[in-house]
Amino acid sequence: MSDKSGSAASGQGENRRAVRCKPVNRQQLMLRSVDVERLVEEDHPVRAIWELIGQRDLSSFYAEIAALEGGAGCPAWDPRVLISLWLYAYSQAVSSARELSELCRYSPAYQWLTGLEVINYHTLSDFRVAHQEALDQLFMEVLAVLSHEGLVDLERTMHDGMKVKACAADKSFRRQATLEEHLGLARQRVMEMGDPCSEEIRDRVAQARQRAVRERQERLELALQELERMQEVQSDAEKQKKVRASTTDPEARVMKHAHGEFAPGYNVQISTDAKAKVIVGVGVSQSGNDAAELIPAVERVEANLGQAPQQMVVDGSFINQQNLVEMEKRKIEVIGPVIDHTSQTAAGLQKRGVAAEFFPEAFVYDEENNGYTCPAGRKLTYQGEEKRAFSLRHRYRARPRDCRACGFQAQCCPGSQARSLVRTGGRRSAGLSGKDGDGFGQGDLQAAVGRSGISPCLD
Repeated sequence: MSDKSGSAASGQGENRRAVRCKPVNRQQLMLRSVDVERLVEEDHPVRAIWELIGQRDLSSFYAEIAALEGGAGCPAWDPRVLISLWLYAYSQAVSSARELSELCRYSPAYQWLTGLEVINYHTLSDFRVAHQEALDQLFMEVLAVLSHEGLVDLERTMHDGMKVKACAADKSFRRQATLEEHLGLARQRVMEMGDPCSEEIRDRVAQARQRAVRERQERLELALQELERMQEVQSDAEKQKKVRASTTDPEARVMKHAHGEFAPGYNVQISTDAKAKVIVGVGVSQSGNDAAELIPAVERVEANLGQAPQQMVVDGSFINQQNLVEMEKRKIEVIGPVIDHTSQTAAGLQKRGVAAEFFPEAFVYDEENNGYTCPAGRKLTYQGEEKRAFSLRHRYRARPRDCRACGFQAQCCPGSQARSLVRTGGRRSAGLSGKDGDGFGQGDLQAAVGRSGISPCLD
């Protein structure tokens, strides 16, 4: 059936008349001449990328090409074309080799780069994998050129983390005993299958099966290595026994994702220049939160461009004392939300049944004796300090017999033997006196992130 338009009727009844429209015939075949050079405009970004890559030293890419003039074999694709394709694809948010290969069929910019040729997605993918380090170095050089020309000034850098799900299921996580058992079975299976180069194993199916067994053994060995790393972080022996690693993707970690579900994944950290909208740093972390990712992000940007950002714009997950102190040392301005610790503390106390008259603000600090006095006149003495990931916590506690004899125990520490408080600070001097040797005092920290100081703790 032909799909084309022609004459049509217009109007109703006696006033109907035939109109003539230009027909559209989509069943026809046409031979067209294409001027490849005119597929894109003179000022199209793809031309700039082609010229920029042509000015870089690509000798390391050409050195691995085995096809030589006068020799047999199919000629290889020019590395300059492949690099330009990937760089332009990244600029258009395309990272899939299959999608890039498909774009070479109809998109003018990609057709201009390839001269109307279509490059197989396997070739594109294999090139990216085989030259990963060289491509990373080349892209950093491109960033350096953009920075030198003033196109990327790092005056303001936007940074955030993004959780990406791993190719592993929750059921693939196993504890140490199970991993060791499966590894022993895999090694035994590899030994039983014999030498892959022997005459007995020539069948492609048999070779594929043997390769699958070997790859499973390698994943299990890597899973045990990752398990040991996670166990080193845990100080409690019971917690070390509960640590699990995935047999499918050993480097993945179970973390909370965007919609609240917990699943294996990675934490991808991305830094972008706000003015040029160019990614200037990318990192992959196994951490389930962003608290420790700001400093490494700044170091990546500095390594890529040879200079540190002037401002870092982040969300509240990056705001903590260690990051703010380090950014102050590096003279980098941090722009982020102010954390309201007061409302969080008040809500927690109200939930526990503590009266407003006995909130932490009502306790008076005695700097000379390093202690607190509660509203009822009872003393809380210094018990010691606890080192946390991003702060130093100083604990103060009242004597249980004083609290039992107090008529306000039900309002101050309901259900607990004694009232205790925790005062936070990067160092003891900063936590207690508001002074710090590096010039970043407690007052500066409070101004930056809201209220930082006393937290309630009921024992």
